[in-house]
Amino acid sequence: MKLSSLAMGAAALPGAVAWGGFGHISVAYVASNLVSADTTFFLQGLLRNNTQDYLAGVATWADSFRYSKYGRWTAGFHFIDAKDSPPSYCGIDYERDCKTDSGCVISALHNYTTRLLDTGLSAGERAVAAKFVVHFVGDMHQPLHTEDVARGGNGIPVLFDGVRLNLHHVWDTTIPEKIVGGIRRRPYEAARRWADELTAEIKGGKFADDKLQWMHGANLSDPRSSALAWAREGNAHVCTTVLPEGKDAIIGQELGSAYYEAAAPVVEEQIAKAGYRLAAWLDLIESTLKSRSLPGDL
Repeated sequence: MKLSSLAMGAAALPGAVAWGGFGHISVAYVASNLVSADTTFFLQGLLRNNTQDYLAGVATWADSFRYSKYGRWTAGFHFIDAKDSPPSYCGIDYERDCKTDSGCVISALHNYTTRLLDTGLSAGERAVAAKFVVHFVGDMHQPLHTEDVARGGNGIPVLFDGVRLNLHHVWDTTIPEKIVGGIRRRPYEAARRWADELTAEIKGGKFADDKLQWMHGANLSDPRSSALAWAREGNAHVCTTVLPEGKDAIIGQELGSAYYEAAAPVVEEQIAKAGYRLAAWLDLIESTLKSRSLPGDL
């Protein structure tokens, strides 16, 4: 999965603001609040951005790239199609659900984590890998990025506060934006505020105890297993919250009231988890690279 020079040049494309753009940017801000100072220094240098927006500024790059003529081959990296049967059964089987020809979000995180750790690659190639890592950790925490039914909910028409949408868009964008009271103009300021609130909840609020389990089993030497565990966790919400009565029961229904009240806490926690895990994953990468360069190491 090496990128051509043209593909690497697409890194300059503006980020699409659509986990939609606001969710991805929020995840990135949570992560930048939590990473170590050494990780910040490493990534600011690699991404050539010494502002506090160094992660948020690249959080949607992978979506922009996938819709460019150079990046269409990466479209399958943003999801894994769990061929389960919610609400009676939710679950991901890697061999069954990750397409062998195009890959999936699980294999993609594995690949680009490996490339970010590979100091034999150019700085430009590793910067691209970092951008993919930032994005894909976010993607796998959106439950409908881990589900095959109706193309991950894209084929399920619904209403939300009277507006006709599809279920995937509701989870990607509409619910996160409603949680913060709506988005006006560029999303970065609102995403930063929400990320600061979530960071406080992670450090000493309602997520403070839960976070101790969020990285349980994470293993940088086996990124696929770690990513698969996170995706399975998100996929479980498809049965409990996304499609609690099945696909047919939700078609054409208004989701802006009772459904929203049940879904919003799940979205909030998934964004917080994604940010926390992204920070911890990037810290593991930085510390591994540092340990390899210590004097006396073989």
